[in-house]
Amino acid sequence: MVSSKQGTTNHKANGATLGFEEKLWQAADKMRGHMDPAEYKHIALGLIFLKYISDAFQERYKALQHEENADPEDRDEYAGENVFWVPREARWPELQAQAKQPNIGKLLDDAMDVIEKENPSLKGVLPRDYARPGLDKQRLGELIDLIGSIGLGDEASRAKDILGRTYEYFLGRFASAEGKGGGEFYTPQGVVRLLVEMLEPFQGRVYDPCCGSGGMFVQSEKFVEAHGGSRDKLSIYGQESNHTTWRLCKMNLAIRGIDNNIGAHNADTFHDDLHPDLKADFILANPPFNVSDWGGERLREDVRWQYGTPPIGNANFAWVQHIISHLAPRGVAGFVLANGSMSSNQSGEGEIRRAIVEADLVDCMIALPGQLFYSTQIPVCLWFLARSKANGGFRDRRGQTLFIDARKLGALVDRTHRELSDEEIARIAGTYHAWRGEAVLGEYADVLGFCKSATREEIAGHGYVLTPGRYVGAEEAEDDGEPFIEKMARLTATLEAQFAESARLEGEIVSNLRRLGYGQDKISAK
Repeated sequence: MVSSKQGTTNHKANGATLGFEEKLWQAADKMRGHMDPAEYKHIALGLIFLKYISDAFQERYKALQHEENADPEDRDEYAGENVFWVPREARWPELQAQAKQPNIGKLLDDAMDVIEKENPSLKGVLPRDYARPGLDKQRLGELIDLIGSIGLGDEASRAKDILGRTYEYFLGRFASAEGKGGGEFYTPQGVVRLLVEMLEPFQGRVYDPCCGSGGMFVQSEKFVEAHGGSRDKLSIYGQESNHTTWRLCKMNLAIRGIDNNIGAHNADTFHDDLHPDLKADFILANPPFNVSDWGGERLREDVRWQYGTPPIGNANFAWVQHIISHLAPRGVAGFVLANGSMSSNQSGEGEIRRAIVEADLVDCMIALPGQLFYSTQIPVCLWFLARSKANGGFRDRRGQTLFIDARKLGALVDRTHRELSDEEIARIAGTYHAWRGEAVLGEYADVLGFCKSATREEIAGHGYVLTPGRYVGAEEAEDDGEPFIEKMARLTATLEAQFAESARLEGEIVSNLRRLGYGQDKISAK
């Protein structure tokens, strides 16, 4: 099988173990006595963000003290180095020195206020709820001291991306703790990595219409850097309807220095599209599954529904068509949907799917294993659309769709969650790249039970159902070298011998029972 161009060092997909994340998590977890995870995630992540920008500021401040004709208190000296200006009263050493004071909550709220005022890009982003009576100030002080012992924003830590990795770890743990609600803002990193490895967003406009905490953007930037490219060649666009999740996304991107346009506020993608004229080169998304209350009754004549009006009771094909409407002439999209989207014929969904297939937009379909997501245990699928399948740097694949059945991949990392390994991600992405015609990966070939290149006519023959299992067939059993006729004769003889042994044992049991005084009538009754 072909391999991916990226290395295959195995690691947990939801975050590397750094040693201190578990301590941070346990410290944050202590604060749950009077709040649920949805509340305390902002307490912990806000402090981590504050420590990061303060560390980065302090390092730049010290460097400027040793530069001739440089003023450490000149904020312009920081902007050019992608460092946020942190006023004195908001700097971490000042705050940590007062961590045990009863007014520490108010001091933190004031610090967040002044940081936002001094850095317009953070306006409306930072949490300011540390002074509320219900928050245990003693434990808040303990959390400040613990975070204070970890370097997050200095140059060495930034090079290792310690803050980003810690942030991802926390998002994953919060998602697990919150269950369904938490999973709405967090897409498991393995799934995000697979989407990015498939689409290879080296340069152009990247768009996520339901961007959650920004994982698609972060992974796209990582991909470019891992392949020797420049992040400056990517333009990031997104939108998020939930205000608190929008804030999480802004913080997640800010700590990594990723320029973005996800709007000045949260907004509903269907009813308030913040990027109506955007035509993106790459679209990556994990829309909420099977949403029934998306306000579809108010959008019956929307111009985005080129392939059929989506049902009021399910937004799946509204998301699909919104994504298509934002694709550039050579744009490609990869997104997560519930498995029902591949086969449902309810409320006209089958007709919409048929129209999309007939328009030759479906490039690849992947069936994933279950238990990958925090928000749902049901298995999901990945859709990949291409506005144009004519060569464009790859082979001409018009009229063809690749199907990959990855349901048997992945391994359980705990009782409820499964993860794809680096090798499995490489296998799936490498298969797609070879099928697209990337010569460096060798010739593509169908693999029974795993992948199949199907024609549009074959898809029509299956009633426009896009479930990969319909096309890839059953995996071949391993050939043990024994001819079929001989194997059947051997197995039949073995079965007959087992039946005979069973009859013999039954006879012995009956005989023994009779010797013990049980008659045939009693034996039958028993």
